[in-house]
Amino acid sequence: MTAAAILQALESRGFKLAIAESLTGGLLSAEFVSVPGASKVLLGSIVAYQTDLKHELLGVSRTLLKNQGAVDPEVAAQMASGVRTKFANKTNTNEDQVLGVATTGVAGPDAQDGVAAGTVYVAVSGPGTIGDSVFAFEFSGGREAIRAATVSEAISAIGECLGL
Repeated sequence: MTAAAILQALESRGFKLAIAESLTGGLLSAEFVSVPGASKVLLGSIVAYQTDLKHELLGVSRTLLKNQGAVDPEVAAQMASGVRTKFANKTNTNEDQVLGVATTGVAGPDAQDGVAAGTVYVAVSGPGTIGDSVFAFEFSGGREAIRAATVSEAISAIGECLGL
């Protein structure tokens, strides 16, 4: 699955894409932006690297962040849903036409809050039958390998949710 194929599938369905990233630090957005014509579909992205920004910018529950930390499947789900809602509202786009995707995890080299490096969650939030899904991964390798694998799997996750 490629970013270009995802963008084409979203465009053909009349959907827009909103991205929330943590450990990928903009790499997922960059993958989509590298495709000519991406602006027809990609609304934008938020890189919320600091935990507090996940609440402030994306609406992730403070209690959840305090109790579970930033690397958690429900945090990923709330990030995806939050970016979807925020970008729909800010662009006057019907939320039923926006797909949100989020990445959170530990790129390493060290563990974070007791969570091992390589632990990653990707969430997709979409309208109707797409629904909300969270994908869990345990990657190995160095920091850049983990971030690259996350981008690849996030694109595959979107494709899976779209039935591609």
